[in-house]
Amino acid sequence: MAEYETILTAVENGVGEITINRPDARNALNTQVLGDVRQALAEFRHDREVGVVVFTGAGERAFAAGADIGELRERTALDALASVMQGVYDEIEAYEKPTIAAVNGLALGGGCELAMACDVRIASGNARFGLPEVTLAIIPGAGGTQRLSRLVGKGRAIEMILTGQKIDAEEAHRIGLVTQVADDEEGLMDKVRTTATTILSRGPLAVRLAKLAVHTGFETDQKTGLVIERLAQAVLFDTGDKREGTTAFLEKREPRFRGE
Repeated sequence: MAEYETILTAVENGVGEITINRPDARNALNTQVLGDVRQALAEFRHDREVGVVVFTGAGERAFAAGADIGELRERTALDALASVMQGVYDEIEAYEKPTIAAVNGLALGGGCELAMACDVRIASGNARFGLPEVTLAIIPGAGGTQRLSRLVGKGRAIEMILTGQKIDAEEAHRIGLVTQVADDEEGLMDKVRTTATTILSRGPLAVRLAKLAVHTGFETDQKTGLVIERLAQAVLFDTGDKREGTTAFLEKREPRFRGE
């Protein structure tokens, strides 16, 4: 594994973990963090041991408390149009392998947007979510205006964005921003590992194509989405894993998937 300046990486039991490692800055997301994350994702993409990628933050205070404000102050209109952060988060959303955000504290601004780019979001009890960019006279620019409304509905999303309000983990769960809430950080990682292990036990090609069908179909009309679903299913019907999964079910044993 490569060593990075601003993140920690590890692989264990099929899970590749990316930990934002700037606890003194509440894991603020600067250009170096984004570059390191992108490189780590490329490394995990080609690692056959990694079936699920988990994002979390170092320390107990923050998952990621937004963009680095010092950097942000100097950015220009051209930087906004290039939007490196938005590009990285688009890559995470489209990533071939499932992603889980283990939100262990503050997830504000770009940190909340990072969590929303992941497939699954699991929060500790002390997690806080928000898009407070309007307090800096800007808007969420890394997918926040789009992903939040798709996750929680337009009405609640626009209220959160226009007020910049923060919500706690229970409220985030109630409105559908996160899928599970743990009592503490230890319980958080237990829930994350359980979810990751469950995903890893499923057919890897089916998991990959299910993710593709959901994400791609959500951005189009239902009729087109159903075509995408049929095509994905057609691919899976001719795989060895489909034969193994159905055979194992009939033989009342655990399947041994090979990703082919």
